[in-house]
Amino acid sequence: MDTLINVFVGLHILGIAALLGGYLTQLKVMGNGGAQLRFVPGMLYGAATMLVTGVTLVALTNAHHHPVDNVKIGVKLAVLVVILGLLYVKRDEERIDRATFGAVGALTVVNIFIAVLWT
Repeated sequence: MDTLINVFVGLHILGIAALLGGYLTQLKVMGNGGAQLRFVPGMLYGAATMLVTGVTLVALTNAHHHPVDNVKIGVKLAVLVVILGLLYVKRDEERIDRATFGAVGALTVVNIFIAVLWT
């Protein structure tokens, strides 16, 4: 069971990497005036991967009778739902405004720090 949990942790990290990596690749565009600033498909796929693997991790951890901090998971889920909502609604737009784009990046970093620092 521990191996299965570790596999899903790895997949969860890959989802975070896809989301943050997609954001970071667009920062150069943002620095050039942001005329072509947009959400790349990998960002949405990464966020969806985070959601699926995160829910699976909570289920596996509960099934393995390990304690889960439900408040932490709830906060992380709420942040991720906002990220997913922004990405999904704006996914087909040719241009994204800087504030929305920055919000997705900031919320992604906040979600990472919640995962790492909240003990």
